[in-house]
Amino acid sequence: MRKFIILIILTCTAAPVFAQRTADYGFSAGMTTYLGDINESNLFYNPGPAFQLFYRYNFNPRQAVRANILGGNIKADGADFDNLMGPAASTSFSGIVGEFGITYEYNFFPYSTMRSRIVDYTPYIAAGAALSVASTDDFHIFPSIPFSAGFKINVANHLGLEFEYGFRKTFYDNFDGLTDMVDPDDQTWMHNNDWYTFMGVSVTWKLYNKLVGCPAFADFAEDKKRKR
Repeated sequence: MRKFIILIILTCTAAPVFAQRTADYGFSAGMTTYLGDINESNLFYNPGPAFQLFYRYNFNPRQAVRANILGGNIKADGADFDNLMGPAASTSFSGIVGEFGITYEYNFFPYSTMRSRIVDYTPYIAAGAALSVASTDDFHIFPSIPFSAGFKINVANHLGLEFEYGFRKTFYDNFDGLTDMVDPDDQTWMHNNDWYTFMGVSVTWKLYNKLVGCPAFADFAEDKKRKR
C-alpha cells in the first residue's frame, strides 16, 4: 500500500508541480503603433488598443522563453504630417495587426514570483521570432523580429506585474498601401519595410498555488504521522 501511495504522489506531483513552478501565465493590455512610409519616426503616433496573452517557461531566475499571441490596432493619416510629399501625403489607413511569437528573455537580476525575498524585481530584455498578420488593405501573413525591454516586479506570492516596450521589425512593406518608396539603389534588408511597436502592462501568475493538492499526499503524510 505504501508503494502504491508513493506512486500516486509521484504521478500527481512530480510532472505538474515542476511545470507549474517553472511556468508563468500572463495577460497584457496596452497599445500598438505603426512606423513606415507615412510615420517614419514618431514612436507614439496614433496609438491603438492592444492585448496579449502569453506563456513563459523559466529555465532559471535569469533566463526564460515566452510564447505570446498579440493583437492590436494600427492607423495613420498622411494629412497629420507637414513634411510628406507625393502619395504618402494623401494616404490614410486603419487596420489590425497580430502575431504569434517566441522570444528569449534575459533578466538582469535573479527573479521569481515564488516570494523568495520580500520584493523581487528586475529589468529585462527579450528578442526572438514571430509570425505576424496584418489586415489593412488586405490580409497578409509575414515573418517579423520582435525585440523589447521591460521591468518585472513580484507584488504578491505567485503574482507579478510587468511593463514592456518593444519593436517588431517586419518583412512586409504594405501596412499603409505604399511600397517601393525608396530608390532601388538605397534599399537594404533593414530599410523599406514597415514596423509596429507594442507597449503594455502585464499581470503574470503561477497556477501552482491555486491547484488543489493531491489527496494521496495528505493520506500518506497522515499515515506516516500515526506510525510515529
